Amino acid sequence: MFLLNRNKEVVGIDIGSSSIKLVQLKEHKGGYQLINAGIMPLPPEAIVDNTLMDSSSIVDAINNLISSLGVKIKGVACSISGNSVIIRKISLPAMSVDELEDQISWEAEQYIPFDINDVNIDFQILSPDNIDPSKMNVLLVASKKDIINDYVTVFNEAGLQLSVVDVDSFAVQNAFEINHDINSDEVLALVNIGAGIMNINVVKDGLTLFTRDVQMGGNLYTEDIQKQLGVSGAEAESLKMLAHETRSDTLADVISKVNDTITQEIRRSLDFYNSTANDDRVTKIFVSGGCSKMYNLVYTITEKLALPVEFINPFAKLQYSEKDFDPDYLQEIGPLMAVPVGLAIRRVGDK
Repeated sequence: MFLLNRNKEVVGIDIGSSSIKLVQLKEHKGGYQLINAGIMPLPPEAIVDNTLMDSSSIVDAINNLISSLGVKIKGVACSISGNSVIIRKISLPAMSVDELEDQISWEAEQYIPFDINDVNIDFQILSPDNIDPSKMNVLLVASKKDIINDYVTVFNEAGLQLSVVDVDSFAVQNAFEINHDINSDEVLALVNIGAGIMNINVVKDGLTLFTRDVQMGGNLYTEDIQKQLGVSGAEAESLKMLAHETRSDTLADVISKVNDTITQEIRRSLDFYNSTANDDRVTKIFVSGGCSKMYNLVYTITEKLALPVEFINPFAKLQYSEKDFDPDYLQEIGPLMAVPVGLAIRRVGDK
């Protein structure tokens, strides 16, 4: 959404609270070719509540990832979410893009709870207003400048230039749309569940109808396992990753309760959307993010929400050489890579 530097090609880098993911794509024969993909773990507490707490560890992880993959491109697209960004769907008098460019700061002031001089603002015109044809629906996106500056500094220290800043929900949507066949009449919920945050984006025919970020994710499993089993954070993380093999009733019970908690939060968001959606009710859920692979989570969502649930496969329609990429490995990491794939298709100057 926010354009910073004017490099043409970019590599997508997703700085999550538990790891850094990188994807490099090349436009090829009307689609995209996968050039690079990799994941580098971050130490605990490197990022807390979307704040870059340990920038030196983050810079080291980026450098290690860039070096190990042999990436030469210096331009980067990254994304933000949670309390780092404000997203509002607003209704404004109908006008051209150029007119809105001139007026957006003034229009945004009433929706942004910060000094307008302290934020970066972007927008996308969605559609005419169904009720009042003299108005139009606009997606307003704002982020505090100091958050963006933290990312600029980290990438600069890694010898890179931050060229595009997107939003996690929209990056997932871009990855979804280039890899999945979509019925224009369907209303879909794209739910990206990371370690610390869950992004929920309800879309129809390429347009966002509702979006919400929830401060909840895979870390909740780790915290509850720690409490209930009396183990260290590292042990809890290990138990979480091996949950599908467990024979411990206590561990299975903890996992099940957190699955219920996350499912309930998804239900709450979708109920809120559906209450104002008329006939455009959500008919299917697509999930991504590392936490989406958690033992029995997809089953729980399917059962309790009575909706079909599928994984987003961000590599489904990408071209790649099996000499360079193991299909089984791409299948394994796929749910984690929706955001960086969506970032990697961004080009400076696009909307």
